[in-house]
Parts: sequence; C-alpha cells; structure tokens
Amino acid sequence: MFTIPNGVYPTMITPYTKDNEVDYENVKRIASWYIQKGCEGIFSVCQSSEMFYLSLDERVNIAKTVKNTAGPNVCVVASGHTGSSIEEQAYELNAMAETGVDGIVLVSNRLDMHNDGDTVWIKNAEKLLSKIKSDIPLGIYECPHPYKKLLSSAILNWMKETNRFVFIKDTCCSPNLLKQRLELLRGSGIKLYNANGQTLLYSLRLGAGGYSGIMANFHPEIYVWLCKNPDHPYAEKVQTFLSLYAFTEALPYPLTAKYRMSLEGIPVNLESRMVDKKRWDDFAKFMIHQLLDIEKETIEYIKKMDSKSI
Repeated sequence: MFTIPNGVYPTMITPYTKDNEVDYENVKRIASWYIQKGCEGIFSVCQSSEMFYLSLDERVNIAKTVKNTAGPNVCVVASGHTGSSIEEQAYELNAMAETGVDGIVLVSNRLDMHNDGDTVWIKNAEKLLSKIKSDIPLGIYECPHPYKKLLSSAILNWMKETNRFVFIKDTCCSPNLLKQRLELLRGSGIKLYNANGQTLLYSLRLGAGGYSGIMANFHPEIYVWLCKNPDHPYAEKVQTFLSLYAFTEALPYPLTAKYRMSLEGIPVNLESRMVDKKRWDDFAKFMIHQLLDIEKETIEYIKKMDSKSI
C-alpha cells in the first residue's frame, strides 16, 4: 500500500482576485510558502478552500496547480466532492484523480447525508468506491459542513479491510476518542492527521501521523517542528502556545489566514465567497498582530534550542 509521509498538511485556502475569480498565481505562491516552511504535504481542496463555493473546474484546477507547484517530493491530497448523489460524487472524485494528486479524500458526511447510521454509510461508501479509480490512495475527512459525521469503530474497521485508505483528517477534538482511534488503527497503514491544535502533542505521542488543520496557514513551521520533536523538552511549551493561538479559529477565518499571509509578502486579497468581508474588523486585526509577537518569540526560542529544527 502507498504510504504518505508523516508531518504537516495545511488546509489550503483559496485566494481570489478583486473580480471574485480564483487567483492561480497566488495559489502557486501559497503552496510554495507551505513548502518553504517545511510542510511535508498539502491538503489542496477542502473546506478551508471554500470547496462548497467553487465550481468543479475550479476545484480541479486548484488541485492541479498545487500539485504542479509542489512537484514529486511534497505529498498533495485533495477532496472537493460536494455532490449529493453517489453518481455525482464519483464523477467529481474521478475528475480530481486526473489532476495528479497523490490521494483523494472522501468527505464523511457525503456518504450519509441524513445521518442514518453506519450501515447506510458503509453501503454508500462501497458503492462509491466501486465507481472511482482503484489505483489512487484514499482518505477520509470529517468535514464539519453541513454536519460533522464522526468515524465510528465500525467504519474504521471497514476502512482497514478495504486496504485502500491511507489518510484520515480527524476533527473529533476528543483526547479519549483520539486514543481509541489510534489504538484501532495501529499497524493498518492508515495515518491519522489531527486537525485540532490543542490536542496535537497528545495525539503525536500516541502515534498520530501529524497535523492537518487551519492553523498551519498562520505558522506552519511551528507545527512542523512539533511534529518532528514530540519528545523534545520544549515540546510542552510549544504546545501551550499553539493551544492559545488556535482559539483564534473563532475569528473570521479564512480572512484571518489571508491577512496573516499578506504579512508574509503574499499579495492575497481579503476576499472570500464563504465569509462576509464585513466580519473583518479592527479586533481581528489586533489579535493577529498581538499573537504574531508571541509567534516570533516562539520560533526564535526553538531556533536557539535546536538550530536544525526550523
């Protein structure tokens, strides 16, 4: 089975022009920024990418652009199936598979739109798998929209039996559930990537493959360091910083991420199809700058502790 690398998989944001078109030049710049910061992979089309507000052509072109930018040494996965019917989802996923990405990621709630239970989910998943290319690795993403469908032990065991899955973007945010899942997945070849910054170190020490969450759009190099150094004497302090900063998820994301990237010299506009630009205010801007000072101090301290880590 194909194995994807451990590490950090930022959830790609979609930049737009002033005319509300996808800005592919900035897609390239953002992907290059992730790579420069040491990320081992990129989750190129997901909810952070505003996938429910993108056409299929846009989703496909974003994934293709990210993979072409990343090249062969950085793993790129993509989701982007937003259809209601299994047939429509299969069409979307087969189109995504043609982009050259290293894996396609199924959205858990798409397989049980009415939350009818595991039996319905597995039946729909089997039907979907029979209609998509069998030679590309698969993942599952517990996307919160339109509702969060958490993966049960029955579903995880089914995934193991198919021998087709390699990636889980976990959004359970539960230490106990993370522990149960990682114990169940041990030795299966399926890697769990925690989307929750606050429980990241805990999950890494239990065997998680890494991090795949929105905060890698702010300071990916710190997540890269922690994923490589979960047993470092400074790991607990780094986790404390990440836990505090992760509460900014309550601010108007992805506008916050786009503003943070603009501070890195990426000329991205504060445009979004998902979030009203009017929600961007002085308080959000103030918080980003306030936490940026602590972020810089954290990075500098890590450099002093281990100059090879960043």
